[in-house]
Amino acid sequence: MAGFPGGTAVSLVTVYDWPTADGQAGGSPHLHTASAEGYVVTAGTGAVETLSGDGYERRDLARGTVLWFTPGTVHRLVNGSGDLQLVVVMQNAGIPEAGDAVFTFPEDVLADPDAYAAAATAPAAPGLTEAERGEATRTRRDLAVEGYLALRERVEKDGPDAMRPLWDRAARIVADRTDTWRRLWADGPKAQADATGAHLDALAAAESAHLCDAHVGSAGDAVGKWGMCGRLETWDLRP
Repeated sequence: MAGFPGGTAVSLVTVYDWPTADGQAGGSPHLHTASAEGYVVTAGTGAVETLSGDGYERRDLARGTVLWFTPGTVHRLVNGSGDLQLVVVMQNAGIPEAGDAVFTFPEDVLADPDAYAAAATAPAAPGLTEAERGEATRTRRDLAVEGYLALRERVEKDGPDAMRPLWDRAARIVADRTDTWRRLWADGPKAQADATGAHLDALAAAESAHLCDAHVGSAGDAVGKWGMCGRLETWDLRP
């Protein structure tokens, strides 16, 4: 069994304290199309706003809070205390990093593939300084918040059915990425689940060969990044 347990990815997120159009500080609202996401809050206070099949919800966050949400859930982290930090556990290590997320940009940007790609990838443009990457990340966040606030208003007025156009656009945006994702899934989460099945078969027969392969893995040093919701410390946990 290779890779981090469960084929998951883990990152440490220090949520942005940049203010937004509605006066709240935080990150870029977005959804994931194939992967569930979990939060373990380690410091500070704040909230997460979500738009899903349950409509609009807001949940308070404080040290020790653990919550998670399924694909399609729009989530927006709000930094209330200025020092909100959390460990994020992502299903399907490798797939989120390969473009699983879709931002809640305004409708005209979501409808234009070139405009969407330009806005989504701006912080990764070659040749930028760290300060310029930070500014590009903030500009991207502001555009996502603009679209999110309009979407939240529609959901509060019309209910969860107002999410359907975003879900449809998200599926179209990522459709051509799924061949790559399928290989990542097969080599990671599926391989681990299959290995567990084989281990159970062996143990049922009182066979211990897989225990003789016991070892300890290490991810090495974390890499800092400008993330969607905050400054990230990430590790490569794939096989």
